[in-house]
Amino acid sequence: MFKRVASSAVLISAAILSIFVLPIWTLGLTASIFIGLSLYEFFRLSGAKKIFPISFAYVGILSGALLPCITYLYRPTGGIWEMVFFIIILITLFMIHFTRKESRNAVNLIAVTLFAIFYIGWFFTFLVKIRFLEDGHKLVAYLLLVTKSGDVGAYLIGSNFGRHKLIPRISPNKSVEGAIGGFIFSIACAIILGRHYISWMNFSFVLISGVLIGIFAQLGDLAESLIKRDYEVKDSSVFFPGLGGMLDVIDSILFTAPIFYICLAIFR
Repeated sequence: MFKRVASSAVLISAAILSIFVLPIWTLGLTASIFIGLSLYEFFRLSGAKKIFPISFAYVGILSGALLPCITYLYRPTGGIWEMVFFIIILITLFMIHFTRKESRNAVNLIAVTLFAIFYIGWFFTFLVKIRFLEDGHKLVAYLLLVTKSGDVGAYLIGSNFGRHKLIPRISPNKSVEGAIGGFIFSIACAIILGRHYISWMNFSFVLISGVLIGIFAQLGDLAESLIKRDYEVKDSSVFFPGLGGMLDVIDSILFTAPIFYICLAIFR
């Protein structure tokens, strides 16, 4: 528990500084670091099964870490440059394969590298996109707090009252009771913050966003558990004692960030 609290304190401090205290570009830099470390963990897990050549891992890590920079530098036309960027990445991966001595696993290597960049790099970059909206600093904090309150609720309720397994073949420790608790915690946190922290949020938006974040936070957690189950590991790494690796920390945010951005675009 001490390790969990200490690691959480470090992450919370970094989040507060990059969102509220330091210039906007520091959030982009923080996102790039988080993405780079998470992609390193992902390709390290892949390499444990002798799947990944180092050249593909380098391209994946560098490409994912550059995505927040592209969003920051080209935010008025960011969507176009992101499209160009993914096209360049795909062509680069093909060119790397042209130089290899064998053609075996070509499709798998390219597909998994693109998946990692898309799933970790692009999804997490939505935090930077949200930061540039009106009241962006408050919206990012709202998203993180509602998402992580669900994680806390699932852990507290699941560890104390969990009796029925949720999907044991993917995550044997997750329970139905924990999932319900996490969902309720997310909605409760959304209502508290939305009504008192961001003035323009009406109850309908608060409820919709709370429900969506509550659902997709747990789907993101399960998605990362599925990846770890496939690679036969418990934690993605030991970057944060008590919490696991960086990918373990951001797994729920990877799904809630793009969903919340879409929610803002449609309902705000």
